[in-house]
Amino acid sequence: MLSLVRKGRSSIMMSCSLFLTSFNYYSLPLLSHSHYNTLSRAPTLSRALAYPQPFPATMLPPGFRALSNNFSTTTEASGTMDSSVSVTYLSQRQAAEIDDTLMGPLGFSVDQLMELAGLSVATSIAEVYKPGEYNRVLVICGPGNNGGDGLVAARHLHHFGYKPSVCYPKRTPKPLYEGLVTQLEALSIPFLSVEDLPSDLSSDFSILIDAMFGFSFHGSPRPPFDDLIQRFVTLQNYNQSGPKRSVIVSVDIPSGWHVEEGDINGIGLQPDMLISLTAPKLCAKKFSGPHHFLGGRFVPPAIAEKYKLLLPQYPGTSMCVRIGKPPKIDISALRENYISPEFLEEQVEADPINQFHKWFDDALAAGLKEPNAMALSTVGKDGKPSSRMVLLKAVDKDGFVWYTNYESHKARDLSENPHASLLFYWDGLNRQVRVEGSVQKVSDEESEQYFHSRPRGSQLGAIVSKQSSVVPGRHVLHQEYKELEQKFSDGSLIPKPKNWGGYRLTPELFEFWQGQQSRLHDRLQYSPHEINGQKVWKVERLAP
Repeated sequence: MLSLVRKGRSSIMMSCSLFLTSFNYYSLPLLSHSHYNTLSRAPTLSRALAYPQPFPATMLPPGFRALSNNFSTTTEASGTMDSSVSVTYLSQRQAAEIDDTLMGPLGFSVDQLMELAGLSVATSIAEVYKPGEYNRVLVICGPGNNGGDGLVAARHLHHFGYKPSVCYPKRTPKPLYEGLVTQLEALSIPFLSVEDLPSDLSSDFSILIDAMFGFSFHGSPRPPFDDLIQRFVTLQNYNQSGPKRSVIVSVDIPSGWHVEEGDINGIGLQPDMLISLTAPKLCAKKFSGPHHFLGGRFVPPAIAEKYKLLLPQYPGTSMCVRIGKPPKIDISALRENYISPEFLEEQVEADPINQFHKWFDDALAAGLKEPNAMALSTVGKDGKPSSRMVLLKAVDKDGFVWYTNYESHKARDLSENPHASLLFYWDGLNRQVRVEGSVQKVSDEESEQYFHSRPRGSQLGAIVSKQSSVVPGRHVLHQEYKELEQKFSDGSLIPKPKNWGGYRLTPELFEFWQGQQSRLHDRLQYSPHEINGQKVWKVERLAP
């Protein structure tokens, strides 16, 4: 039997939304290090860092405003999760001051923060532009720390499944940068000279990353960057009637912009995505593209308090968070062109339970969050279907087991109609498994054994929750929980509620779904048949 347990970077870089991967996350924002272009200048840092819950007073809940202070940070309503939440916009001086603090007494190193900035850039891109559709990436790196962010981002994008190329015309002769180049060369990531670039960048690249100049840059861009910026501008003004143009992503500051006033002449670069680092700079108010992300995540509470940084909360373990109003999206145009290995009849296990174990092990190896999460669908005597997410806790030859309150909505449905459907969806692998069958309660002994294997907090929660019933407010649940916590504070055995236990679905039908390109998905169905008095599973391919 497989038993399952519930899981859960001014300059250093003065320029410029999954840790892409999944972990059970802490809600810690990160101070992003920006960049400086003048190499003789002492490196500083500006990165909005995060801190654990509970958030300090600067991370105010919706509807609250910070008291005024002598550090003249500008705040403005941002349409993140809630339009009433304020986000800090930094001037060039403020960003540099924060950098100096971080790079001084707090002991952050340039390479450490550059790594975090580049990772934030890569995860922000992966949030919006999936490698299946936006695969070829060109990263144009400047000579300062902004360029270093771009080099790091290229490495991470390679590991995320993209095919990056790098244009690095003015290389910085310092060990840090030379090491970043060596790392990319070891991955066979191509370096292109300006002369190597195609005349039409859209013909070879679906994403163009502007990592040329950061917020400490002064004056006008010089060759070859002036020409490269102009090529971006020409590209974005191209009247599309044929193939789609490359999307443009700027790191912290769109190159050529004034750090506080933005695109002063109104004829500069207008990226599709801006990835601010630390906190958005004042020029970000002039950004009108559809995707604005804040990247980074490690500013300690003392820095956030001292400089009154108002920043959005990062979701889970993500290294990026969307800020600004989300783009208006045509839902009918949302689609994913899946790229997966073929799933063929001759490759599958004869027993669908064994095939499930094989795919479940793949989901575990891929590090997917809660691969045992499944949608349970039931139908009561009124014929109305109902679905909810539950957690698989065991699977063996006899079926799939989960636990719940026997007086819940789903339990009432199952008492009236003991048939149900389970659906597992593993997005990172483009896979689904659907299982249909009859449902019975597991034995009291099995429920008792599992109940006492749970954390004591979960045991108490099962007693407190009269699942699916109406409660006056959250405070009622918390009060009852505290009373029980006190009652069993001596570590004594917590009795399993009589109305709590497990169900087992005995499979009668399986479908294994593997997403493929052009909607020609693989669907293999297992259905039971009897041959010579013996039950066997017949495998048939279904039309996608």
